[in-house]
Amino acid sequence: MEQIPPGQVLTFGLIAEDLGEGGPRQVGQVMSRVGHVVCWWRVVRADGTLPAHLMLEAQEHWAREGTPVRRGRVDVPRAVGGV
Repeated sequence: MEQIPPGQVLTFGLIAEDLGEGGPRQVGQVMSRVGHVVCWWRVVRADGTLPAHLMLEAQEHWAREGTPVRRGRVDVPRAVGGV
């Protein structure tokens, strides 16, 4: 997650695909345990959202980093970055 540049994101599914094992849910489980120590707002659902309790803080990070956002959620096609 630290390798995702500011203003860009990856989805849970893309990370799972890159790892070659597990799936989006497993990535989400790991993030729920240790996400607080990384730039968690750079890892989003495929629809550009996060759980409701994280959205307001994430939107602040996205605005500060210049992440492409549309209607309050990340514009994933424009924001997908690489590691």
